[in-house]
Amino acid sequence: MDNPDILKPLAGSVVRPLHDNLVAGRRVRVLSEWIAGMLPTGELTGLDVGCGDGGVGRQITVLKPDAKLAGVDVLVRPDTLIPVTKFDGEKLEFPDNAFDFSLLIDVLHHTEKQQKLLAECLRVSKKFVIIKDHLCENPYDDIRLRFMDWVGNKAHGVHLPYLYLSSAKWNSLYQECNAKVEETRSKLHLYPPPATWIFDDGLHFISRIAKRN
Repeated sequence: MDNPDILKPLAGSVVRPLHDNLVAGRRVRVLSEWIAGMLPTGELTGLDVGCGDGGVGRQITVLKPDAKLAGVDVLVRPDTLIPVTKFDGEKLEFPDNAFDFSLLIDVLHHTEKQQKLLAECLRVSKKFVIIKDHLCENPYDDIRLRFMDWVGNKAHGVHLPYLYLSSAKWNSLYQECNAKVEETRSKLHLYPPPATWIFDDGLHFISRIAKRN
């Protein structure tokens, strides 16, 4: 689905407006509510890695005013809702434990260096990392995830390698990074009916992970 560049104008002129009007606003609201609910009380500093326009990060700070968020992305958009700086997709130019936490919201399936990027997020995070991503257990999951990825990202020029992980591979990734899962949420209900019956259905999760002692 990602090969024919002839489809990119269609993504920008037709698919993107439909996605922005019907899906994007609800996604930002629902994800922000889930993630804010996983944050502890009190003042927190966070780094939103691969933040896009910063919409989710901004809404989290509305729900949690004591949380201060900055962002990094490989593609810095002209207008962002939180401060965003450019990074290379692998190395975070911050000291160890520079932030209380970091966010990886639908980011890791866009990089071939999943272990390296997750390890970097754990390195700069004093307390935990929150990951929102996908579970891909079979070919049907893969087809649905590729479709969602293309619709949501093609018009923005986002790299689409479609590197979705099964639950077993997620567990292996955490072990490689010496991390443990503290909390997980599924059945996020990101989409309204009837889309939820096809595009929610066990494909999404949010996990809070932390470094092992």
